[in-house]
Amino acid sequence: MLWKGRRQSSNIEDRRGMGGGMRFPGGGFGGGFGGGRMRGGGLGIGGIIVLCIIAWALGINPLTLLSGDLGSGGYVEEQTPGGSFSSPQDEELKQFVSVVLADTEDTWHQLLPQIGAQYREPKLVLFSGGAQSACGFAQSAVGPFYCPGDEKVYLDLDFFDELSRRFGAPGDFAQAYVIAHEVGHHVQNVLGIEGQVSKARANMSESESNALSVRVELQADCFAGVWANHANQERGLIEAGDIDEALKAASAVGDDTLQKQATGRVMPDSFTHGSAEQRKHWFETGYRSGNITDCDTFNAKAL
Repeated sequence: MLWKGRRQSSNIEDRRGMGGGMRFPGGGFGGGFGGGRMRGGGLGIGGIIVLCIIAWALGINPLTLLSGDLGSGGYVEEQTPGGSFSSPQDEELKQFVSVVLADTEDTWHQLLPQIGAQYREPKLVLFSGGAQSACGFAQSAVGPFYCPGDEKVYLDLDFFDELSRRFGAPGDFAQAYVIAHEVGHHVQNVLGIEGQVSKARANMSESESNALSVRVELQADCFAGVWANHANQERGLIEAGDIDEALKAASAVGDDTLQKQATGRVMPDSFTHGSAEQRKHWFETGYRSGNITDCDTFNAKAL
C-alpha cells in the first residue's frame, strides 16, 4: 500500500500505556478480529467468536463469558504503567493507521452527501491491554471494535501481529481492511442503520439476532470494499497484491473458519459475522462497484 507521505488524520487518540488489561485466569491475553461494534454496557459483537474460543479452551460456558459473569473465577485486572513506551516500529504503525483513517475520511465525506447524509468523522483510539469506552470496558481479546455510544474505533496495535501470525493474514492492506471495516460500522451509525438494528434486535430470538448481525457485519465489509475502490481509483493507494491481502484477512475471520479452528465443527446457526466466502464476497462487491447502494445486505436474498 502506497501510504507514506500521505495526509494523516487528526482524529487519533493515543491511550497506549495509560490503561489496564484484563487477564483470563490461567492464561495470557486473547486476540482476534471479528470485525465488530460494541453496544452500550456489553461486550463487542466483534469479539464474540474469539471469546467463545477462549471459553471453550478454558472449559467455561461461552454464554457465561459473554454475559461478563465468570463466577468465582472472575477476571484479574492487570494495570500497565502510564506513559508512552512506543517503539519506532509502533510509531510507524501509528502513522500508517492515521493515514488509512484520513483516507476513509476523504472517501466518506465525498460519498455520503450523494445519498443525502453528512459524514461525522470518528475518533480512533489506540490502546494497550484494555480500554474504557462509552460501551463499557473492553480487553484486547475482543479485537478491534467500534462503539456507537462515543463514535470511536478502538484498536490495540498488537492485534496486527496477531492477524499475521495467528490468522495467517499478513500485509499492510490486510491491516487497512480491518480499520476500514470498523469505520464501516461508523458509517452505519451515521446513516441510522445501527439504531434500527438495535431496535429490531430487542424483540428477536437468538437465532434471528445472529442472522441480523451477519447482515450488519457483511455490510461493513462491503463498505470497506467501497473505500478500497475510491482509495485506488482516486488516490492510487493500492499496489499489486493488496486486494488479495484484504480478501485473505476477510476469509481468515469468517465464522466458519474460526469455529472449525476452535472445535472442528461449523455451526451456521451461531454465525454472527458471516462465513469466509460471504465476507470475501461482500468486500469484493463494494470494491468492484464503489457504490454504497450495492451494499444493501439487509434486502439481499442470498448472502
